[in-house]
Amino acid sequence: MSVRAVIDTNVLIAGKRSQAQRSPNREIQNRWRAAEFLWLYSRDTVGEYAMKLLELGFPRDEIRSFLSRLIIAGEAIEIVVFHEKHYPTDPDDIAFFLCAINGNASHLVTYDSDYNPVRGRFDFRVCEPVEFLRDLRTELN
Repeated sequence: MSVRAVIDTNVLIAGKRSQAQRSPNREIQNRWRAAEFLWLYSRDTVGEYAMKLLELGFPRDEIRSFLSRLIIAGEAIEIVVFHEKHYPTDPDDIAFFLCAINGNASHLVTYDSDYNPVRGRFDFRVCEPVEFLRDLRTELN
């Protein structure tokens, strides 16, 4: 599968909160469930997902179900490369950034401008959900 994406927590939460059927954030999760791209995760990104979802009051069963599905259907990435010249400005984003580097991601999907220092400097594309979906649709056609 050529589309290998790291999904930032803000995109995951936006998808879980969205009520709109045509939400790009929900579409990303639906397309992942349909195996249209590979969701990359690391131990640290799973921990961040769990922590943020719990903080925001999502039901524990829903969190457990999502994380179980991610662990089964996603690809676990071992972080072996830690040192880079450029990093996101928010230390909380480094886990997602390192997952993208170590997992040979094609995309890191986020709304976060703290990734601006790494945009265009690596082999993966840092983009917002609508841009990611455009790339995914192109890849699937």
